[in-house]
Amino acid sequence: MDRLTNTIRPYAWGSTTAIPALLGVEPTGEPQAELWMGAHPGAPSRIDRGAGERSLAEVIAADPEAELGAATVAKFGPRLPFLLKVLAAGAPLSLQVHPDLDQARSGFDDEERRGIPVDAPHRNYKDANHKPEMICALTTFDGLCGFRAPKESADLLDGLGVNSLKPYADLLRAHPEEAALREVLTAVLSADREQMARTVAETAAAAGRLGGEYRTYASLIHHYPGDPGVIAAMLLNHVRLQPGEAMFLGAGVPHAYFDGLGVELLANSDNVLRAGLTPKHVDVPELLQIVRFEPSDPNVMRPEGDGGEEVYEAPIDEFRLSRFLPAPGGAPHRLPAGAPQILLCTAGTARAGELTLSAGESVFVPAGETTELSGAGTVFRATVVV
Repeated sequence: MDRLTNTIRPYAWGSTTAIPALLGVEPTGEPQAELWMGAHPGAPSRIDRGAGERSLAEVIAADPEAELGAATVAKFGPRLPFLLKVLAAGAPLSLQVHPDLDQARSGFDDEERRGIPVDAPHRNYKDANHKPEMICALTTFDGLCGFRAPKESADLLDGLGVNSLKPYADLLRAHPEEAALREVLTAVLSADREQMARTVAETAAAAGRLGGEYRTYASLIHHYPGDPGVIAAMLLNHVRLQPGEAMFLGAGVPHAYFDGLGVELLANSDNVLRAGLTPKHVDVPELLQIVRFEPSDPNVMRPEGDGGEEVYEAPIDEFRLSRFLPAPGGAPHRLPAGAPQILLCTAGTARAGELTLSAGESVFVPAGETTELSGAGTVFRATVVV
């Protein structure tokens, strides 16, 4: 197996302290948003097998079956199907959705034909893959996930007493749920920017005065004054995960993360369609084709299993997330071979084979290797279903 050297992505919304605290290093004072573990071309991990550091993506490309296993290559192609991250939100991330596989392929091919550079700020599809994801809280973790029932959103908007929000509330009550959500989100994101800025300012004053459940939206307004995403956020469920709880987010489900530290596992993609809470590109027509306009309860889950590995069940084969909790004096856990794995220690100290892992450290286990996990550390295991 290989100890991973990983990249920290310094996005502006990142916490300045959470990832340094996990790693046991001094903060730099700059945002540190995501620690990436895997072989995504944007920031692949690096390994050293005695001849100097190499990109994990290059190592896999040189011999995919040896690194990933024949079954993984046959099912997903010659690349690592998942990307593991530690995500540290110190400010709200953009309100966003991800495409399904057909939408990603179609969108990517279209932008390739039109010659839009992959790094262009108005590019929607960075690759041809979908991006289902799971977030597991290491600390209390706040965010949004999926649409509320329209009548609940209407009540929330009416409770602010802002006249310019009343037409949205009326629409939410007047139409069938899917049509109501589509019509209101379209109206909010297509509104005149100056008028919307005034509406958001009035909403800010009302939310600050009322407090309670409106505190969440007052915080959004503080970070993104005038942004229509603030109003769009009121259409979604507010979720607070406790440590150890997780959410799975499928294609088309609008979501945003606000605050907290978590382990995120996702398909190996960087495709994001944004709806707001961001200075970045928002393609409203394309977004509206991707969003699934259906109310849903957030699927908050805890891991299942006892006596060792606890699994977070997800309806996806590109990744499988599980957790091992400290068991002082317990027998080592033998991890099966046959598929690629990344092991991440998030607390205490653990041993993976001959390697010792402290908090924030990780290893890549090629498909052909079996290994034993032991020690008094919390370890997350990312692999695939083949």
